[in-house]
Amino acid sequence: MKLSTTMILTETDQGMVLLDERAGRYWQLNSTGATVLQRLKQGASVQEAIDELARSRPEAADRIAVDVRAFVDNLQAAGVVRP
Repeated sequence: MKLSTTMILTETDQGMVLLDERAGRYWQLNSTGATVLQRLKQGASVQEAIDELARSRPEAADRIAVDVRAFVDNLQAAGVVRP
């Protein structure tokens, strides 16, 4: 996935802030959301991002998969990332 060209990222102590310069919208991501987005930016697949998070919390692997897929769907719908 690719980050929209109109997005500016700023890492924070709590995660990340995204600003869409064109639309003037912004998003604040917690550390988990920031990790997922960084992995996607680095060329990882959604499944690879899920696997990375699930390694640290294997007991929550099913929930992580559902949440990450919903998060990525929301990022795509908002135009933050594109396939």
